Amino acid sequence: MAAELYPASANTNIANSNAAANAKKNALQLQQTAPPPPQLHNLNNNNIESSNWQSSHPTLRERNALMFNNELMADVHFIVGPAGASKKVPAHKYILAVGSSVFYAMFYGDLAEVKSEIHIPDVEPAAFLILLKYLYSDEIDLEADTVLATLYAAKKYIVPALAKACVNFLETSLEAKNACVLLSQSRLFEEPDLTLRCWEVIDAQAELALKSEGFCEIDLPTLEIIVTRETLNTKEDVVFEAVINWAEAECKRQGLSVTPVNKRNVLGKALYLVRIPTMTLEEFANGAAQSDILTLEETRSIFLWYTAANKPQLEFPLIKRKGLAPQRCHRFQSSAYRSNQWRYRGRCDSIQFAVDKRIFIAGLGLYGSSCGKAEYSVKIELKRQGVVLAQNLTKFVSDGSSNTFSVWFEHPVQVEQDTFYTVSAILDGNELSYFGQEGMTEVQCGKVTFQFQCSSDSTNGTGVQGGQIPELIFYA
Repeated sequence: MAAELYPASANTNIANSNAAANAKKNALQLQQTAPPPPQLHNLNNNNIESSNWQSSHPTLRERNALMFNNELMADVHFIVGPAGASKKVPAHKYILAVGSSVFYAMFYGDLAEVKSEIHIPDVEPAAFLILLKYLYSDEIDLEADTVLATLYAAKKYIVPALAKACVNFLETSLEAKNACVLLSQSRLFEEPDLTLRCWEVIDAQAELALKSEGFCEIDLPTLEIIVTRETLNTKEDVVFEAVINWAEAECKRQGLSVTPVNKRNVLGKALYLVRIPTMTLEEFANGAAQSDILTLEETRSIFLWYTAANKPQLEFPLIKRKGLAPQRCHRFQSSAYRSNQWRYRGRCDSIQFAVDKRIFIAGLGLYGSSCGKAEYSVKIELKRQGVVLAQNLTKFVSDGSSNTFSVWFEHPVQVEQDTFYTVSAILDGNELSYFGQEGMTEVQCGKVTFQFQCSSDSTNGTGVQGGQIPELIFYA
């Protein structure tokens, strides 16, 4: 039997009407008496409006950015950092899962986390916030102090765009004093491009890199790889000294007394990667022989290897490192000399140049006397936007030919691409010299393209078309 519908009685209508009126009255009273909702603050003290904030931020990116590090609607919290130094960070599962496959698996996968708090002891809080800020807003704020920790976080949670930004940041900040540390990290994070850049710096500026504090902070496998390197552009006594400095630092890290025995123990087989026999006898006698690292038998055998006709067997490599072969960019098509045509007279010859690839300027090739053998005192200088990057005061002897004569900076200097640098030379000696002609504004040298332009520092007539400073000596 179908259910019957009955009309509501008049009393029922009146009751319903009274109930509705009372409900409306109570709602109005609540609106009038309820306190305004409190403002919400994230950990960076950015105020977020508590009412109608959505309408004042029209784009999805802006609204998501407001949720970064914010308790509003947060459905998960992370306890980030080691015990005793950890921080609590609010987050939103959906946003994290959209930006990272690791977070997606964590929150929505078959083995999804059900806990409201997730501990991450192996990530630094500052790096984790940089990661989250990118996931919420696409913004990347990197700093030198946290970039390695951020790279670790980006790798851990598979956020390749952030990882790439970290690598680019590291490449632009790469220099001799941090190259060895970054080499160690690039191997750890499996970043081949960064590894290659580190090797470029370590090879060309080996002495600076090996004498840096950063070299003493690397791990043993990285030490062994560096000491094995065939293209290190430095003398072997510098390598030996660096290895001993690393051993002292490693003893301290392990809580050991800094003694010759302990230094030798922490080095292990790495000591036998140093090519001690390729030092000069004087370098060995003044350095390694007095270090107390070598045994008396090793010291005796090496001395005999230097001096005896019947040389003993040694455990150290005997072949000298190849180092790097310097390249030369010659900017003139011909050279000449004429009586009273060109004089040095202690004035400045200068030219500006730019390259399309990062290189290391090692020195200059200069013309000498056109009147026979002569000795010159010379000051060479490299500047960028008026700031002196390197200079050297030295002497060289020319033989009267039109050949160029090499004058070196103390250390090769890194030169960035697409930026003009100024090289200068001031010579004092025999005034009459050879000079270059038919200068070129652009020169292709191997894989590097040089561009030249005149320098306002030049007071002796040198310019693009002719004059002095015929060669730039560099590594690439």
